[in-house]
Amino acid sequence: MKFKTFGYFIKQALKSIVRNFWMSFASVATVAVCLIILGAFILLTSNTNYIAQKVESDVEIAVFLYVDTPEEEVRALGDKLEKIPGVASVELVPKEEGLRQLSRQFGEGHDLVSALGGKNPLPDYYIVKAEEPKKVSLIVKEIEKMPHVEKVNYGQGVVEKLFSITRWIRIGGIATIAVLGACTVFLIAVTIRLTIYARRKEINIMKSVGATNWFIRWPFLLEGMFLGFFGSLIASIILYFTYILLMDKISAALSFLPVQKDMSVLRNMILIVMPAGPLIGFLGSLLSLQKYLKI
Repeated sequence: MKFKTFGYFIKQALKSIVRNFWMSFASVATVAVCLIILGAFILLTSNTNYIAQKVESDVEIAVFLYVDTPEEEVRALGDKLEKIPGVASVELVPKEEGLRQLSRQFGEGHDLVSALGGKNPLPDYYIVKAEEPKKVSLIVKEIEKMPHVEKVNYGQGVVEKLFSITRWIRIGGIATIAVLGACTVFLIAVTIRLTIYARRKEINIMKSVGATNWFIRWPFLLEGMFLGFFGSLIASIILYFTYILLMDKISAALSFLPVQKDMSVLRNMILIVMPAGPLIGFLGSLLSLQKYLKI
């Protein structure tokens, strides 16, 4: 294809967009809304996965022993815990330290020892960390079989709930995007159909003087791709600045919540959203050309 010919196609596509301004505007707006939702679900899913992975990597297994467990048995249990495959570290928290931690939570004005009759009812417990989060459940099963272990606590349920939420977000996002995508393709197809109808006499003349089918088709295909491109550009700009603003607000209000501030998450989102617009526009144009332009 000659450069001059390609320039003619672009010129015709842009003229058609201006000529059908309001339909073009509606198409661009619909593409933008569809891709904003797509980008928002990408960012939301990415952050939910990130939070789940953070929580999962920080999972600690608390191994509580029976209160009357002898000190030598406590130490022996610690040696056994260290030998479990997949264990990264084992830390003993004596009952005295546990009472001190509890006293600090209640404040200096409360004498827990006196309130408890001078006795410490708390058990010794171990904090166990796994080398890999996936091994936590296997380690817990091994620990539960050991003697003198009364209870084992760990946060795996929280992680599983987070992954479940992520899965439903992804399913809901895909369904919503599919519906909006279909509506967008249809709207662009209607816009292209109006252009074909407005230029029907010109198209007949072009065919009469020997213009090839693709020479006639290309301006319409480019028009659809331009509409999609403008929509994806608007969506990317809105998503980019909105995400940065929201992350600053969330970090200030909920500093304990891990969110992705790395720009790579935005880059990955834009790499999906930007090509999606022209692709939707191309499909809408192609649909209209096959149905209404009989050449």
